[in-house]
Amino acid sequence: MRSHPEPRIPRTPRTPRARTLALAAATALAATGLALPLAATASAAPATAPAASEPTEPGGVQSDFNGDGYADLAVGVPSGTVNGKAKAGYVSVVFGSRNGPNPHDVRRITQSTVEIPGTPEAGDRFGGALATAYVDDDRFADLVIGAPGEDIGAAQDAGSVTVLYGTGDGFALADTVARGPRSGDAYGNALAAADFTGDTDVDLAIGGKDRVVVNYNPYAAVTEPLMADRMGGRAPVLTTGDFDSDGRADLALAYYTQNQPYTQSHVQVRTYDPAEGAFGLTFSSDNSAAGALAAGDFNGDGHDDLALGNCREIADENIDDPCGPEELAEGGGIHIHYGDGHGLVWEGQTLNQDTRGVPGVAETGDDFGNALAAADVDGDGKDDLIAGAPGEAIGSAARAGSVTVLKGGAKGILKADGSVYGAVAYQQDSPGIPGVAEKGDAFGTALDTADRDGDGRPDLSVGAPGENASSGGVWTLPAARSAGTAAVTPNSLDLPASTDPPAYGAVLAR
Repeated sequence: MRSHPEPRIPRTPRTPRARTLALAAATALAATGLALPLAATASAAPATAPAASEPTEPGGVQSDFNGDGYADLAVGVPSGTVNGKAKAGYVSVVFGSRNGPNPHDVRRITQSTVEIPGTPEAGDRFGGALATAYVDDDRFADLVIGAPGEDIGAAQDAGSVTVLYGTGDGFALADTVARGPRSGDAYGNALAAADFTGDTDVDLAIGGKDRVVVNYNPYAAVTEPLMADRMGGRAPVLTTGDFDSDGRADLALAYYTQNQPYTQSHVQVRTYDPAEGAFGLTFSSDNSAAGALAAGDFNGDGHDDLALGNCREIADENIDDPCGPEELAEGGGIHIHYGDGHGLVWEGQTLNQDTRGVPGVAETGDDFGNALAAADVDGDGKDDLIAGAPGEAIGSAARAGSVTVLKGGAKGILKADGSVYGAVAYQQDSPGIPGVAEKGDAFGTALDTADRDGDGRPDLSVGAPGENASSGGVWTLPAARSAGTAAVTPNSLDLPASTDPPAYGAVLAR
């Protein structure tokens, strides 16, 4: 065991941004698959500015670590081997270009990278969760990295979180911003970054085992309790949005326990109260277990809405239908609470793959909505909802996986008659998608949207960690359409061999 070094002192901070990006950790799945072609290369500048509906930061482009105008792709590989240490973990950053993620412009970041505090050790799981944030408010995005298996002195698996600062050549200094105080705390198994307090500084919400803590000052490794409950060691699901329209980001979280001393689950919204100097509970849906959360304005009314993916009720005594009608939970249901300017309205919309207009059929094990993303991919001023179904069977290929793009409309995702405004599904057998849908690929396990090719429209990145016997890969669909889709895999990026399958694409930063 080692003693973790004290945090470095970074460059002098400037006024950080107020917008937010977040991601919870995903789990890799075992599978087999085919190798994929390389994406094309390019170096020209972006053709247009980002779409107004896409979250933008001081540099003008989401997730742009090197400031060249293209959003970059960050992939956590917590099961990767580093210096012979199994599951030490690393992060693979594929920089954007005119043709999307460029496989010839890649940076592999480990705890042996010169900027990163610490040393790679077996089981650290560096890259177990990722988020992007403009912490120091320059034009370079910064990368927040969780290592839930990190040992802190004698405290095993206490976990840590590192902020790696972007700069013109990719990255500069890094700081440790959280350390778990006890063995098994697993700090960094989920992350969210936002301005919760309204002071324009970025704050970090950090998921650990049975708790969530917050760091109000990312330049120091000081955390305060946000909430605690029995999660059984599972990572909570975190995302952010301004659900009460007060100009400050709120934290949405989902977690559940089974066979602890009780069976219960929660979807909550917690809001920072300036008078109390702490977070308070402002929305709670007990006994609803959600595999994913996404915030977006799906009906274009100017208020953030919250989508609960793969939502299911797990306690029969609850009579409030926290995930909507139970028959729509088959195969994984999506339940959406809409914002009205004061908070989230309890009555919402529920859909699954049996909903009229949604491709496919709801089947047990599809896990429809177990990954979610929200972005205005068609530029109509209303966010669209993208749902991953990593358990979807494609023909006879079990758990090959798929993604569905659901169009936002005047009433949200569903029309008044209960059908969707529009939907299209993609999988590896779709025209224009490289590869072949094969058993266990788990296409759709993780999702991210950002303008990676500089054309002003958000692109969709899809992780399939089961590809090629859990070697994995990530597909990027320009403007969430299949034409021009390119894929990156460990082989195409010349990443080193790993003792454990790397499951590339299980964790994406956004």
